[in-house]
Amino acid sequence: MAGPKPRVVTLTKREGQGYGFYLRVEHGEEGHLIRALEMGGMAELAGLKDGDRIVRVNGTFVDNLEHSQVADLVRKSGMSVTLHVLGEEAYKTAKANGVNLADTQSQSGPSQPTMNGVSAPTAKAKLCYLQKSSSGFGFSLKSTKGTKGVFMTELVSGGVADQAGVKLGDRIVEINSENVESLSHDQIVKKLKAAGDKVMLLLVDEDAEKFFKSKGIRPSTAHATVKHLQQKPRIADMTKRADGYGFILKEDPKDAGHYIGEIDKGSPAERAGLKNMDRLVAVNGQEIDNCRHEQVVEKISHQGNKCSLLVLDAETEKMYKLGGVSPLLYWEEMRGSPPSYPEHEAEAIPALASPAPAAPAPADVDHKPKLCRLEKTAAGFGFHLNGIQGLHGQYIKEVVKGGAADRAGLEDDDIVVEVNGVNVEMSTHEEVVNLIRESGDTLVLLVAERTAYDHLKARGIAITPQLLDKEPAADVPAPAYSLEDERKDTGSDNERPATPPAQTRSRSSSSSSSSSSSSSASDGSEDEKL
Repeated sequence: MAGPKPRVVTLTKREGQGYGFYLRVEHGEEGHLIRALEMGGMAELAGLKDGDRIVRVNGTFVDNLEHSQVADLVRKSGMSVTLHVLGEEAYKTAKANGVNLADTQSQSGPSQPTMNGVSAPTAKAKLCYLQKSSSGFGFSLKSTKGTKGVFMTELVSGGVADQAGVKLGDRIVEINSENVESLSHDQIVKKLKAAGDKVMLLLVDEDAEKFFKSKGIRPSTAHATVKHLQQKPRIADMTKRADGYGFILKEDPKDAGHYIGEIDKGSPAERAGLKNMDRLVAVNGQEIDNCRHEQVVEKISHQGNKCSLLVLDAETEKMYKLGGVSPLLYWEEMRGSPPSYPEHEAEAIPALASPAPAAPAPADVDHKPKLCRLEKTAAGFGFHLNGIQGLHGQYIKEVVKGGAADRAGLEDDDIVVEVNGVNVEMSTHEEVVNLIRESGDTLVLLVAERTAYDHLKARGIAITPQLLDKEPAADVPAPAYSLEDERKDTGSDNERPATPPAQTRSRSSSSSSSSSSSSSASDGSEDEKL
């Protein structure tokens, strides 16, 4: 009988980030399962579902492979991976009917690929760079009572804003990389005036607004198109000759950057458009800013006889930095891959409801931390600790309903501040895990909900148990916004919580794997965060 037709999904990530799902094998279940999809993550946006089965990774049939082999295939695929997946019911039906899943790739032709959730044009935010002329920027601002946001109006035809891609009704999200969604009309006007003659705006139109609300995502530059920016990075596709590519790679000790230099006349580098002192951003789509000189040289050398370099000149770099924009967005757009949604770039937020006119902030908003005392049961503490191996910042995930963590008041996405009285905000994932393991059967955690944590940090308030005896921090008047304050807020918002899996499972340990290690649950299953 004809087999099911797999969905083809291509995911693209940034250096050091994951794809936003767990790969699991479970006792009593066949296949390699997708679990614990992170809301707003690449996998969730691409349409992957809890319980989907992966049958191919980059064209390799994997249904007959071990869990560790499949995880390695995904890890070693670099910054993007193409998955052939079947829905849970389709997979089980095929297995029950004895269908050879290795042959399903050719059934009815290939599936339409989806790239990070985009198989057709999708609404995006947009970046617009404006340089004031003698007649100004060429737009006015409008805000409406009862409607959230400040919008573009009275665009001058052929003016600066019009030529930069601004449209009537666009809502302002960021000004020069600062999120201004919570600011008043007058505050936004003040910021625009303070920006001077050059400004980078992150805007959303009505379609993009609906898209982001439906996905529960706060728009940021990672979700934006850069097609409206006049100055662009360049992609140099080169084929090596016997004497090489014809340039040298230079270092600048002042900013630790990697630069192009001494380009040979008539060389592949010159023909590809490379210029002296172009800054190298990526090699074949892989960001290299944090690489040593030797590592970058090795990346170029290991590409064989062909290599693609993403570079930008000094003026383009200034423009991108003004908006806090990664030049990799240009690579992703030009190479057919839309901006990815890594963990630290998209914060899951509830759908925004229209506020009541002139309503003051609720008096009962509580920006206090929580002190939670957990008594271990046979099933453990009943939560997962999430973090990126080697980096700071840990948060709670997969709180088991009715478990020790649930009864103590822990909730998904609570940020861990202290473990048994020890502040762990600057501790690594491994250090926090060790503290939890050493706590025995009783564990005391000081945690804060995401909004409370961001609120207190933005105001420079140390998060300690003493705050439990004080009035909510929300009652303290917020200071006037400054450039530094705005960037601090944006930085806090960039850590995105993730949704728990559809079916929460008890774990024998109170801590999860980091994003680069695996763990085993007490039911004999294995999982890998990817």
